[in-house]
Amino acid sequence: MTFAQQQAKLSSTDGKAPVYELHDSHFHLTNYVQEGIDMKKCLENMGSRVGRVALFGIPLQQLWSYGNTGNVAPTYYLGSDDPLYYYSFTDAYIAMAYKSLSKADQARFDPMITGFNPADMYAADHIRRVLKTFPGVFTGIGEFTIHKEFVSPKVAGPLATLTNPALDRILDFCAETGLLAILHNDVNMPFPKENQENWDLQQLADLLKRHPKTTVIWAHCGLGRVVRPVFDHIGMIERGLSNPALSHLYVDLSWTETAKYITESPDALARTVAMINKFPDRFLMGTDEVAPPDQQSYLKIIDMYAPLLAKLTPEVRRQLLKGNYERLFDQARIRVREWERVHAQEPNKEPVRTPVSGIER
Repeated sequence: MTFAQQQAKLSSTDGKAPVYELHDSHFHLTNYVQEGIDMKKCLENMGSRVGRVALFGIPLQQLWSYGNTGNVAPTYYLGSDDPLYYYSFTDAYIAMAYKSLSKADQARFDPMITGFNPADMYAADHIRRVLKTFPGVFTGIGEFTIHKEFVSPKVAGPLATLTNPALDRILDFCAETGLLAILHNDVNMPFPKENQENWDLQQLADLLKRHPKTTVIWAHCGLGRVVRPVFDHIGMIERGLSNPALSHLYVDLSWTETAKYITESPDALARTVAMINKFPDRFLMGTDEVAPPDQQSYLKIIDMYAPLLAKLTPEVRRQLLKGNYERLFDQARIRVREWERVHAQEPNKEPVRTPVSGIER
């Protein structure tokens, strides 16, 4: 019996509330052409194993150019040479999908705002507008991307960077409202040269230090399909988590690609286990699945992580799978709802023009 099957058996109760195996901190309802599964299928996939889900689409739409691919419609960002563009309607789509649920089912989801361009100085105004248009819905922003292998160069318009004041405005607004931020930023460039200086990492640390009141979840530890763990990757994360100036930084272990790296060798596994046991309140578990067709596809990452989960202490495992999610997302729900209550009647016509923290003019 697999680890997941054992947990599912434990979750089966005789009429009592399910003992959920995990909360999913990273889930995409729709894909790069804004297609996916409906909420009924999502709940079916969650079943009695997944209690809560951080719910979002994908903020980027793949352009379908007839001159490039003819009648072949690309469904993935690597399926065409054409650019990606930001698709803001994704936020309304996620909000309406959430609002279609019963109150009991709504309690199992934490919708996130993603339909903004982090290189746009108006992005913070979009986020404010979404909160006021759909009060009572959203808990955070993201997953949104700054640097991502093969994706960033395809995005139409100015390139998002960790030093862009537009990003500072976004994180300032998160601090004001209590919105969580799930940020994708690769730990390094694809195919780095030997001993290449890692500018991404230093810029990310500087960004986080400028925004000490914004809770940031770093998606997949900065890893990708091609972006492998950098030299001393685990030591790097440990130093970051030990830094009091980065006490608002959290890490999710989502994506099967991340699971491959962590479990590919006994040494990588042992060091990851030691790190999570050392910082039990700083890690979350997510699937990073995109519109999975069934529960087996949705939760395959749990079996991949079975060797890691088996080596954690019971309390640390509980925190990784559920406890840290509940603490962070519950706190965000409370703060965002209070901000909405206070600002509900304010007009939307004036953009956010507060100074950008940490940026010299």
